[in-house]
Amino acid sequence: MTTIKQAMLGDWTSIAPEVRPSASKNADGSLKPFYLKRAFKYLPSDRFELEIINSADPYGAVPLVQIKIAGHMLWRGAHPIAPGAQKVDFVADDAYEVTPLAQGFADVLNKVASVGYAPWAVSSPQSIFGKAFAPFGLAEGTNFMEYDLVYLRGDLLFWGARNIDGRGFDTEQNRPTNLQIPLIRK
Repeated sequence: MTTIKQAMLGDWTSIAPEVRPSASKNADGSLKPFYLKRAFKYLPSDRFELEIINSADPYGAVPLVQIKIAGHMLWRGAHPIAPGAQKVDFVADDAYEVTPLAQGFADVLNKVASVGYAPWAVSSPQSIFGKAFAPFGLAEGTNFMEYDLVYLRGDLLFWGARNIDGRGFDTEQNRPTNLQIPLIRK
C-alpha cells in the first residue's frame, strides 16, 4: 500500500467534463445528470484536497458552483474490482466550501440554505464545514465522508463509479463496485 500512496502524491485533474447520475430526478422519474470537472491533490500524511466545478451542461461551458473539500483518506484494504485497487474513505475533516458561479444557483441557495449563512452571491465562497447544508444533505456537527475506492494504473487515477440509481457512497454497502472515468496527472 505504501507504493500506491507514494505514486499518488501530487496533482490530478479530469480529462474532460464528466457525467454522473445525481440523486435528483426529472419529472419522468429518470435521474438528472450531474456534470463536473475535478482537481484532486493527494498530499503527505494521507491528506487530500478536492475541487469540483459543477456545470449545467455536458461541455462545462456553464459553471454553476465550485466545491472545495479537504481532509483525510482512511485506507481500508484491498478492493476486488482490480488487482491493486484499495478501499478508501474520504473524510472532509479540514474544510468544505461552496462558491456559487451562476446567479440562478446563488438564488436557489438563498431559498434552501439561508439559515446560518450570509446571503449567497456569485463568486463569494462560504464555508459549510460543520454546518447543516440541506442541498448536500449535511447535518450540523458532522463531517462529510464517502466510502470509495482508488485504483492507480500508470498516470491514471480511478475512483469508484457512482451508483446508477443515484445512491451516494454513504455506507460500506454503497461503496462503489465499478471504476469511473480516471483523473490524469497534472
